[in-house]
Amino acid sequence: MDKLKDWLKGLEYQVLAGDPDMEVSDVVYDSRKAEPHTVFVCMAGSRIDSHDFIPEVYQKGCRAFVVEKDRESLLQDQALRDLLQEGAGEALTVIRVENARHALALLSAARFSHPEKKMTVIGLTGTKGKTTTAFLLKSILEHCGKRVGLIGTNGCEIAGVHYETRNTTPESYEISQRFAAMVEAGCEYAVMECSSQGFKMHRTDGIRFDIGMFLNISPDHIGPLEHADFEEYLSCKKQIFRQSEKGILNLDDHRAEEILKEAPCSMYTYGIQKPAQLQAEGIRYIADGSFVGVEFDTKGLLSGTWRLSLPGEFNVSNALAALMTSSLLQLPEEKVREALSRIHVDGRMEIVWKTDRFQVLVDYAHNEVSMESLLATLRSYRPKRLVVLFGCGGNRSKDRRTGMGAAAARAADYTILTADNSRFERTEDIIRDIREAYLAAGGSVTKLTEIPDRREAIRYAVSHAEPGDMIAVIGKGHETYQEAMGVRTHFSDREEILRAVEEEQ
Repeated sequence: MDKLKDWLKGLEYQVLAGDPDMEVSDVVYDSRKAEPHTVFVCMAGSRIDSHDFIPEVYQKGCRAFVVEKDRESLLQDQALRDLLQEGAGEALTVIRVENARHALALLSAARFSHPEKKMTVIGLTGTKGKTTTAFLLKSILEHCGKRVGLIGTNGCEIAGVHYETRNTTPESYEISQRFAAMVEAGCEYAVMECSSQGFKMHRTDGIRFDIGMFLNISPDHIGPLEHADFEEYLSCKKQIFRQSEKGILNLDDHRAEEILKEAPCSMYTYGIQKPAQLQAEGIRYIADGSFVGVEFDTKGLLSGTWRLSLPGEFNVSNALAALMTSSLLQLPEEKVREALSRIHVDGRMEIVWKTDRFQVLVDYAHNEVSMESLLATLRSYRPKRLVVLFGCGGNRSKDRRTGMGAAAARAADYTILTADNSRFERTEDIIRDIREAYLAAGGSVTKLTEIPDRREAIRYAVSHAEPGDMIAVIGKGHETYQEAMGVRTHFSDREEILRAVEEEQ
């Protein structure tokens, strides 16, 4: 076991009671996991204040507590007052910190012997493209013979083993735990998607990224339980460069100049529209029975021609971020070129079925901006009809569903509305909101079909496909579940598309 005082190094703290020169074995922030020799980190949330669980945790044998409240505040609770009285059973050690979430991150890193310092850690943030770029990097590094761990929206991957995660950027304890497993598995590199919420909730505190990337930003995740406004959202995203040795920035983003000016680390830039240190040009769109993707040329830090097996200009931008990283890591160029041409990303512009007759793809686009970007990209391949099938998550801002309805009216030739994680709302009510926005934006009722059952909707789209169609099944992407009324059941867009195609053959 270790000494608590050793885990507290790097933290500013005050000892309210006891002695930090005590033996500890683990860090917990869930009272159900407390046991002897654990350190319980107390956090005051919007709904639950875990300071209230100190007496319960004490009964489980835990004697070390990290708190945000001062002694006077703690003494207002009778049960805590009894515990803190001298001579009341075994002595407690109570450590007060300014921010318990920050403390949890540093304590967790220390508990796992700072695995983040034993690998090259690459962090990336952005409203769109994080998952695709992370998988691009992982694929490139692995193709170059490197062992890589990944944490992101699609889960965590360590040495070929997949682990589910609830958040794009997990809680800090889980990050350190996964990093430690990566080190144990011999990983040289860790690639991590960093969400704005991850930064806001201090989940990445203490991590010094060898390379940090800022892909783009547009309004999203703004609401009572997320960010107060766009400026807070942007400020959280900028945190990536405050924690990085080297930074990579997309100069095409509308806030790039401001971000570049404020960045405190060495910066490297890429772009398509604006002159940058690494720039793409001559983008060619390719779609046939065997390949859907792009070819493009680069100039600047890397020059040459590249083929990317992902559709659209937006993915060229993601590829540039990965290429810039590859250049900074001095990876062999030919290996990088081979990896790009073979890339596959679950649920991100993933071509599930392709023939000369029609193509079906899956994408995670689940708001107006990402949907418009996706449909504009697919339009570049000149399909005879661009068909989009989607719904919208329940118990989320209604702006998301109305925005997607308007985007479908503007950009799709045919629209199929269906379910998508309705949660505790009625699917029909969500579809009604989307339909109203679709019609208000000029959509035609003759080019609209509503099928609440997503499985049946996919079958309808495939069975009614016309020659030259490109069908985009969007919103769920990599997800393998459907959530309704608090119950999750297995559901995969990819599986249902392949099943529908098989039924038609």
